[in-house]
Order: sequence, then structure tokens, then C-alpha cells
Amino acid sequence: MLGARCLLRALRSCSSAPCPRPKPPARLSVRDALRVQSPSGERVTVQGWVRSVRSQKEVLFLHVNDGSSLESLQIVADSNLESRELDFGCSVEIQGQLVKSPYKRQNVELKAEKIEVVGTCDPKDFPLKYKDRPPLEYLRQFPHLRCRTNALGSILRVRSEATAAIHSFFKDNGFVHIHTPIITSNDCEGAGELFQVEPSSKIKVPEENFFDVPAFLTVSGQLHLEVMSGAFTQVFTFGPTFRAENSQSRRHLSEFYMVEAEISFVESLQDIMQVMEGLFKSVTAMVLASCPEDVALCHKFIAPGQKDRLEHMLKNNFLTISYTEAMEILKQASQNFTFTPEWGVDLYTEHEKYLVEHCGNIPVFVINYPLSLKPFYMRDNEDGPQHTEIA
Repeated sequence: MLGARCLLRALRSCSSAPCPRPKPPARLSVRDALRVQSPSGERVTVQGWVRSVRSQKEVLFLHVNDGSSLESLQIVADSNLESRELDFGCSVEIQGQLVKSPYKRQNVELKAEKIEVVGTCDPKDFPLKYKDRPPLEYLRQFPHLRCRTNALGSILRVRSEATAAIHSFFKDNGFVHIHTPIITSNDCEGAGELFQVEPSSKIKVPEENFFDVPAFLTVSGQLHLEVMSGAFTQVFTFGPTFRAENSQSRRHLSEFYMVEAEISFVESLQDIMQVMEGLFKSVTAMVLASCPEDVALCHKFIAPGQKDRLEHMLKNNFLTISYTEAMEILKQASQNFTFTPEWGVDLYTEHEKYLVEHCGNIPVFVINYPLSLKPFYMRDNEDGPQHTEIA
């Protein structure tokens, strides 16, 4: 009788207390999964898109990528987990054990216990094929899918790391980030290549213009930063700028992101050039350290031959020459230029490329231009010779 009462009390205590639920598998990105140095069979969940499917009699091999890494994670599963919907391009959620891989090319692999197809994909209609390396011109037709390719994925990851590195550099050096307006009435450089902003529909406004004055997409946040530099000693902005130049070239884009900074109480141009050189080297070093695989792919397929040149620029100090020195170098060059270099005339692209090559393929600052070649917001040296040619 006593034993029965004890058993009844035990049953009552179990029924009143909540039963512990099994801990759900940790959700890892492909990048984090690949970085596990000593996998011990911990259960994890990985989500992504199938890059390859290889089915054998008893084993199913998948490669899954979620955009966090150039390298994909290999999934090993029993053949009974295969389904008709599991194909190249589909999105999946996989639960399993992260184990040491027997293959030399990879450190870990996921031994699947459950494979759920989240979104199906018909490989016949899918424009991207397994082991295919389509040209960039072909990928322009599929802006919603081209980011799944290795080339575009690497570029976007590099861009993301560069953006973070730019903000990190300025923050570490005491700059304040300013969000300058995208819609503005300022025609910063007076070049007349602005996109004017108008309402998409005919909205009744009291004046001719929606903002009472003509408004444009910004070509530069510089004038706004100059105002801010009257209250903050160091400011920067990093955002989209727009140019209505009808030119199809790498040097003329309708939309691009630009870094601009202003520093108060500057004693010399050298102070500004040191910031510019530091920004370039710091950001480049952080990108190389953060995503070396993506950079290697870009050097191999997108910008071949640039690796050594980049390392050369990182190891050497940037050079500084005057405008007059630059003209003397160009006039003594054996190369024939399309635009003849003359003192008082601006430098063209061919001149700039020659100067960099002449100086050992190191970035070059050209300073002390003639006053007439620079816009109104550039500070005058007040030394006189910029107005006349120097012998």
C-alpha cells in the first residue's frame, strides 16, 4: 500500500512539471560550418541552395551554398532521403551532424538526418547550369539569379567587406559619419550632368517645382560636408551619387557609391593625403584578410594580373609630385599622346596612366594645379605661380 502511494505521488509530480524538450540543432551559416576546426558530431541546421546533386546506390552527395562563402558545404545522406524535388537550384533546410570529412579538400561535411525542400526548381528551365561559367554579358539578363554565381557572389562579398572596412577606418580615426541628402538643389560641380527629380504623376503643387526650386539627385555630398565641418573637425559620408553622363564606360557610371571626407584645421595637403593613403591601405588589407578566396577568384577570372600590382601598392608609400613636375615628365616622354601635354591644360587619362607607370606603378598625388583648372571650392595656394607658366 505504501509503495502504491509513493508511485502515485511520483506520477503526480511528473504530470505537474513540464517535460524537458530536446534542444533544437544550432543554426549555422555555411561559412561558420566550414570554419569549425574540430567537429565532434554536433547536430546543426543549414539552409541554402543546392549547387550540385550526385546520387549513388546507397549514398547521396549534395553541395549547398547560402551566399556566406565562396566554398559550398558538402552534404552526405542516405539514398532514402532523396526526393524528386531535390535538384540543382532548389532551396533546402538540412539537419544533421557536423563531422570530420575524409576528403583532403574540405575539413568538415554534414551527415544529413533530415532534408526538407523549401522551394523547388526545375533544372531544365533554370538558366544557370551545374559547372557552367556563363559570361557576365549573359548574366545581365537574369539580375535576380546572377548573384548565385561564384563571380557575382564574390564581388558582392568583397563589396560588403570593403563597405564595413571604410566605416571602420573612419570610426577608428575619429570621423563622424554624416548622411548627406540624396535629393538636393545643389549643382556641386556645375557640370550640368544631373538627374532632375520630378513627381511621377501630375501632383498639384503651388509652385512650378515640387520643392519650390529645381531638385536633383546628388552628384556629391561635398558642400553639405563643408557645412558640417564648421561644427565637427572630421566628417565623412559614403553613399550613392548620380551623374547623367550618357557614356558607356567604366569611368562614367550613372550611379555609384563615393567616399568623401572633410577635415578642419588642416595645416598642409600632406595631412589629407595621409588620410587618403591610409584609407586605401587599411580597407584593402581588411578585404584581403576577410575574404581571401573571393579576392583570389576575382584576380583569376575578373581582374587577372592585378594581384602583384596590388601588393606592390600596399608595400610602398604613395608619391607626391607637383603639376609642373608632372608636365615636365610628360613632355620628356617618348610616348605619343593623343592630347599633347601643355602647362595650363588639365591632365587626361592617358597622362595619368603614364605618370603612374613612370613612378613605378605606385599611386601618385599631383598637387599645386593652376588655379584656372580647379573649381571654386578649391583653396588657392596664394603663391602666385599658378597663374602663369613656369619655365
